[in-house]
Amino acid sequence: MSERLLSEDVVEAGWRAVRADGRVRLELLEAAYAEPRLRKLFPWTGMGELHFSRCTEQRWTWDIPYIQPVAEGSYWVSGPLRSQTVGPAQTPEEAIAMVVERLPANCGPAFLGTPEELAAHEAARSGG
Repeated sequence: MSERLLSEDVVEAGWRAVRADGRVRLELLEAAYAEPRLRKLFPWTGMGELHFSRCTEQRWTWDIPYIQPVAEGSYWVSGPLRSQTVGPAQTPEEAIAMVVERLPANCGPAFLGTPEELAAHEAARSGG
């Protein structure tokens, strides 16, 4: 089996796990999964937040904004670092668009491995 197929399987399993854990609003998960650029990334949750990683193993990458739920069904987009904010979003689709606008160049599909392995892979690929 190719590494690409294996990575897709791991990412898909990540989406199933995030859906099953119930920590993120279903409407947000559905909107994120409907966006092809985000569907290729590894999803993870924390405190009701939806995060996206460019790799499949922990410590996951922190170079993509994430979405937090706020009162009355709206959202707040932050990141990529916890100290950075993007702004409010009234709908899941608006929050998703804010994340997609800020994706790193050449983002996805998720790399099968850790952030350190991803960095080494990218360095080797760029000749650096």
